[in-house]
Amino acid sequence: MKAGTNLLQRLYNDTFAGLQQARQSFTPQLQLHEVGHIISIATGIAKVSGLPGVGFEEMLRFPGDIYGIAFNIDEAEIGVVLLGDYWHLQAGDKVERRGHLVDVPAGDGLIGRVINPLGQPLDGKGRLVSTQRLPVERPSPAIMARAPVSVPLQTGIKVIDALIPVGRGQRELILGDRQTGKTAIALDTILNQREQNVLCVYCAIGQRASGVAKVIARLEEQGALNYTVVVVTEGNDPPGLAYVAPYAATSIAEYFMQQGRDVLIVYDDLTHHARAYRELSLLLRRPPGREAFPGDIFYLHSRLLERATHLNAELGGGSLTALPIIETEAEDISAYIPTNLISITDGQIYLSPTLFELGVLPAVDVGKSVSRVGGKAQRAAYRAVAANLKLAYAQFEELESFARFGARLDDSTLKTIEHGRRIRACLMQAEFSPVPMQEQVTVLLALSEKLFDEIPLADMPAAELAVRHAGAALSDKQVATLESADKLTDADRAALLQLARDALAPYIAIADSSEAAGE
Repeated sequence: MKAGTNLLQRLYNDTFAGLQQARQSFTPQLQLHEVGHIISIATGIAKVSGLPGVGFEEMLRFPGDIYGIAFNIDEAEIGVVLLGDYWHLQAGDKVERRGHLVDVPAGDGLIGRVINPLGQPLDGKGRLVSTQRLPVERPSPAIMARAPVSVPLQTGIKVIDALIPVGRGQRELILGDRQTGKTAIALDTILNQREQNVLCVYCAIGQRASGVAKVIARLEEQGALNYTVVVVTEGNDPPGLAYVAPYAATSIAEYFMQQGRDVLIVYDDLTHHARAYRELSLLLRRPPGREAFPGDIFYLHSRLLERATHLNAELGGGSLTALPIIETEAEDISAYIPTNLISITDGQIYLSPTLFELGVLPAVDVGKSVSRVGGKAQRAAYRAVAANLKLAYAQFEELESFARFGARLDDSTLKTIEHGRRIRACLMQAEFSPVPMQEQVTVLLALSEKLFDEIPLADMPAAELAVRHAGAALSDKQVATLESADKLTDADRAALLQLARDALAPYIAIADSSEAAGE
């Protein structure tokens, strides 16, 4: 009994001695937390005081897990852009510093997901699995880190791949009035990247929820969501989310580019982005400039689009191709935002409402569209068959407008007009039906050799489809030659022409019999 009491006493003594030693060796670590409070709340912004150490674009936390970006750093107060529903916030609420810039999750786990610019899932498929978080604002690659644009990005749209080609690492602006098919061109390009080893990021900025839902449904239906990340802000989201969305989407795309992969990013559209930034700037009392936009709106878009590039081999050789979309008003491409973006990008695809109303789809105005880089990356087969098409098409458009005055035209002018009409008919294409490269080359070669000129315009859709089917029947070896050859050989050209002639023979025979019956 006594021995048991002594043992228990020793255990107590050892325990208390250990506790006393731990207490004496413990040194409390003080952590400094800066806490401020809200002075006022307005539409999408808050004025905050009491955070002397806060930095520009640092993330701040508000009650209810609402975050904001420190945007205006003044001596007496901080202008904060809010990134969530702020209806419950009020003056006097506490604000905490987070100690880091705004960031977004990145990794292979984002592929096939729909998220908001803060990385929160919107598709109901559970939590995101990401490998790291990247700041949404990052410096663009240095000049010496970039390589020339040398590989084409096939859009699957005949008029673009032939006349306004895009290369991997290029920035090609898509602009036009509302409802002229801008988003359709971007979606066709995404759909055409299946089995092309190109990942896609679609960034919807301030779009209607119904419109975004249709886009996501189309991507899922065509199987394109398997290689696409969708970043969404809707029209009723705070303007701060619309402002940060393209930068967050670009950081996600850059993660894949740095892995050596080819990435396509679509900004749909930067008009809403510019308007959101104008709204925030005016609320924060930043002085307005032309069209009430702040003076740094050019820098805002240039530092975004400069991040699109083709990295050199030492950095993995990945590329980021940007397709920014902008909306014009009453065909005014000389407005402030369109001219800014035209000067930043490497070319533009202009969609004409006049052509759209005439049913010429896609409504690409070849005369106002240009690619300043993609021609160097265009495959030799395209250069061989499409070199003269743009000039012939431009001549046709000029002559067609002249012919509307009822002037008498000579035979050669009439032939030019008829040839131009066949070019236009062949370049027309249904929405969401990208055309493979070998089919495009076969059609374009038949066009350049004027094989379609004998076919009535009413039969052109069926005749063009017949030539496409002939191109689709090419062997794998022939397709590989078209993709890799430095030059289209005479033998390859003759073989393609023979295929096209065989496909068109029934339609030419019908045309000849019709003419004979008419006589």
